[in-house]
Amino acid sequence: MKRIAVFASGTGSNFLALNDALNIDKSVAEITLVVSDKPKSLVVKNAHKLNINVFSFNPKEYKKRVEYEKNILLKLIENEIDFIVLAGYMRIIGKTLLSKFEKKIINIHPSLLPSFKGIDAIGQAIDYKVKITGVTIHYIDEGVDTGEIIAQQAIDISSLNSREEIETEIHKIEHQLYPKAIISLLEEKYEKSTD
Repeated sequence: MKRIAVFASGTGSNFLALNDALNIDKSVAEITLVVSDKPKSLVVKNAHKLNINVFSFNPKEYKKRVEYEKNILLKLIENEIDFIVLAGYMRIIGKTLLSKFEKKIINIHPSLLPSFKGIDAIGQAIDYKVKITGVTIHYIDEGVDTGEIIAQQAIDISSLNSREEIETEIHKIEHQLYPKAIISLLEEKYEKSTD
């Protein structure tokens, strides 16, 4: 059984979707820690309701990223975390975590990478008037949305009339694709480790 930490800053809808999926197949992994840079966020409240350990912090109380990442690392070690899943975590992951969790930090991004990296990918797609966009799941590396791609799914947005409609459709894909990709990835790694 792999132990997952979910990093999130907002509502945590992908956290809930993953938790629901893992509750159906309890043999693969479980979420044992939620890390948030927003102590009053909805994801923190939902994690408490689900009796999942939480580590929340205010980045403004630290002079440098390395300081709060050291505290996060201690919590990850304490909770025996195997994988980190980013679910709307709005901070760059630094070397402190990358060095200890190489190829073990996964992110979801609302575009077909390498198109529309960085913030507001949906807005970027709208501004460029693309007809096709989508969702990418990828490993985290030292760049911004540059890590190796794990899975992608495209969506035709040419018939959608508003940003809200596009966001709704992208969230539907995220909530299906992210759990599926993570479970598949963990099953593959589990099989390799038991060979």
